[in-house]
Amino acid sequence: MIETRDLTKKYGDLFAIQSIELKLDRGDLFGFIGPNGAGKTTTMRILSTLLAPTWGEAYVGNYSVYTHPQEVRRLVGYMPDFFGVYDDMKVIEYLEFFAAAYRINGPRRRAVCEETLNVVDLAFKRDAFATTLSRGQTQRLGLARVLLHDPQVLLLDEPLSGLDPRARIDMRNLLKRLGTMGKTVIVSSHILPELADVCNKIGIIDRGVMNVNADVAEVMKQVRNHVLLRIAVVNRSQDARQFLETQPIVVSVKEEGDHLRVQLQDGVAEYSHLSRALIEAGFGIKLFCEEELNLEAAFMALTKGMRSSETSGQ
Repeated sequence: MIETRDLTKKYGDLFAIQSIELKLDRGDLFGFIGPNGAGKTTTMRILSTLLAPTWGEAYVGNYSVYTHPQEVRRLVGYMPDFFGVYDDMKVIEYLEFFAAAYRINGPRRRAVCEETLNVVDLAFKRDAFATTLSRGQTQRLGLARVLLHDPQVLLLDEPLSGLDPRARIDMRNLLKRLGTMGKTVIVSSHILPELADVCNKIGIIDRGVMNVNADVAEVMKQVRNHVLLRIAVVNRSQDARQFLETQPIVVSVKEEGDHLRVQLQDGVAEYSHLSRALIEAGFGIKLFCEEELNLEAAFMALTKGMRSSETSGQ
């Protein structure tokens, strides 16, 4: 659905983005991570045809942003970080106004607006004035607006910015739902934990350069090449620790609260025999699972390496 090649935007001697390579398929939810001013908004504005690149190529649904901007706009819904609402319009009137702009006419217009309000869980505010909505509700209204024409691609610029914890959870759940609807979504943020449990792909951009662009699973693999297990046994934790330390595939065993944290040798992916060995040795197992590396920890590890290399090069 989205593909860019060597996508670059330059202002004088300053690169806003440089050689961005991106390929997203239908249903992908891409977390675009980077500090303010890194180039996230520039990339989105190019993909939505609001900004022309200096060079490089960008396609949305096989349409070039250069030669077929109208076709691209039909496929795209772009939600900027901040957008205005009209003082004298109710929520349903606001959506009907934009539905008319999308040439959704007749009885179908009201039906589309009502359906979209249900999708974003805002139907209970249909008759409220748009200016009375909370920040979270306003963000959902903005998302409803860009969903009216049923775009296949959504470009959401900092949709979680400024939301309270409850509103963040609601918005993340909504983003997951959009992915299950088969839409391709790019959602930007400068705070990784906001997107850690939502995206299947992430890109990390800094100073216009995409340093990381991969599936979440691949990012985890880059950061950790060994398995960590969490194991808890009935009563005999110290004995289990000594037993595990004798196993050939085990590098180290540490006690952490009521469980043991077991590091396996690099490259070891099959460890089911370890649980059998514990049972055969007479241990009752309460917990035996692989410890997941969350996306935030991966991000910190990756960016630490980037910053270290930048510092050493100065």
